[in-house]
Amino acid sequence: MAHPQVVIGVDSSTQSTKALAVDTGTGRVLGEGRAPHRVDSRRGQESDPEQWWDALNTAVAATGWADRARALAIGGQQHGLVTLDAAGRPVRPALLWNDVRSAPQAAELVREFGATWWAAELGSVPGASFTAAKWAWLRAHEPANADRTAAVRLPHDYLTERLTGHAVTDRGDASGTGWWTPDGPHPAVLARIGLDPALLPAVAPTGTPAGQALAGGPLRPGTPIATGTGDNMAAALGLGLTAGTPVLSLGTSGTVYTVARTRPADPTGTVAGFADALDHWLPLACTLNCTLAVDRIATLLGRDREAVEPGGTAVLLPYLDGERTPALPHAGGLLHGLRHDTTAGQLLQAAYDGAAYSLLAALDDVLAVDRPVGSSGTTDPAQPLLLIGGGAQGPAWQHTVRRLSGRPVQLPAARELVALGAAAQAAALLTGEPADAVARRWGTADGPVLPALERDDAALERIATTISRTAALQSGGR
Repeated sequence: MAHPQVVIGVDSSTQSTKALAVDTGTGRVLGEGRAPHRVDSRRGQESDPEQWWDALNTAVAATGWADRARALAIGGQQHGLVTLDAAGRPVRPALLWNDVRSAPQAAELVREFGATWWAAELGSVPGASFTAAKWAWLRAHEPANADRTAAVRLPHDYLTERLTGHAVTDRGDASGTGWWTPDGPHPAVLARIGLDPALLPAVAPTGTPAGQALAGGPLRPGTPIATGTGDNMAAALGLGLTAGTPVLSLGTSGTVYTVARTRPADPTGTVAGFADALDHWLPLACTLNCTLAVDRIATLLGRDREAVEPGGTAVLLPYLDGERTPALPHAGGLLHGLRHDTTAGQLLQAAYDGAAYSLLAALDDVLAVDRPVGSSGTTDPAQPLLLIGGGAQGPAWQHTVRRLSGRPVQLPAARELVALGAAAQAAALLTGEPADAVARRWGTADGPVLPALERDDAALERIATTISRTAALQSGGR
């Protein structure tokens, strides 16, 4: 019997590194590895990039295929700012995507250029998570560290460079920086934030390798390394996502996205105009608070996360770490409409509803990107919504999404879709296929479909009204 041709896909996330060894012919997972990360939350949200490298080595080795893998790719957390000195060592801990200290810098960038300009020129209106705002924060608050910086990288770029020695990124992850365009970094943005383009990695053409593994890493020297991409782009690859198919990801953060053939340009900032990891686009809306926030509310109530109860009129907005959609970076959690007969289970359900609302409200905007200009049509409500991420297997999350969306929900059986997408990208180096075609051949999106429920318009209206009426309070007086 012939030995399988195996590749390794890596998911370097906020909390951990996960690695999968995958048979390129069948998509079967042959080995897994995992190693945790530490996040320092004392001042913002920071991590030492060196620990990501250590975790990568540990996780890849734990798959049992490090010495036999034919290729590897890394999907990494988006937006993080990694600053390196002339020797390639971190100048300071990386600023993570969910560090909102850069909110004033993001707001100033939007005020100076205008939201319409950002949408037209860059495809996205930057928020606190975008790397451009984080570099502007570093320039303003730690100018000595900014001056010492000889290279600026995203998290997955940093790891790819450690593996290969080449400073290479891809269009998907680069599109979340706030300076990337298809024609190169935008000179006006770089000039405004004081970032020398010589500090940035090259953007490799789609489907080309970043280089080969060097000695001293987890792989055999000479193993091909794909360019990798951002975590959302890798998950889209992992699903073999086709244009117009909606995805809702329930993790620490929540995202809703699709693949589009048209470049997004939303001046409201709700839809980020990201590129995908191939040659299309990945319009995406993101919330900072999702499963972790709901779990925290469950803990405060002393209830299991599944112990929800129907009914009640309370609205709970679990904006425990500020919020990105809606753009309220200084917000806190808010409870409105509490009554004597409100139960703890109803409060917990209200937390689920508050976390899911903004994503589902943005869904039609995400799916509208490929609609003809002036079209008044809407998306097909009978099309299943692909539900992924850590919360996707929870019955309370499933019921909430079905109840608030009015759509059927499909539950892909495949797990660790970011790592699977990275594995598909690695496999594409060997087979010559597009990476999304590899994933479709593997059947990664296959899974049961839960039927639609009648949409709860009353709950949607309560939440929308509460958000509108409390926007000034939630802005933190800024």
